[in-house]
Amino acid sequence: MDAQHSARGVEEAEDTVNELRAALLVAGITLPSLGLDPGSLARETPCPLVELGRCSVETARRLAEALR
Repeated sequence: MDAQHSARGVEEAEDTVNELRAALLVAGITLPSLGLDPGSLARETPCPLVELGRCSVETARRLAEALR
């Protein structure tokens, strides 16, 4: 995988995180740690993973309700 393709993959992952953040906000949910996992980007060929992070029990409950 070339550097340009890797950069596009990271940009696509960032866009996806932003879309998820926006969709969660519409549902009244904020995941404070939502972002890309830095370790997954630290490779020669990045393989971005989305870090959802930790949240309160109340936020987890609201997220479960939104997904139903």
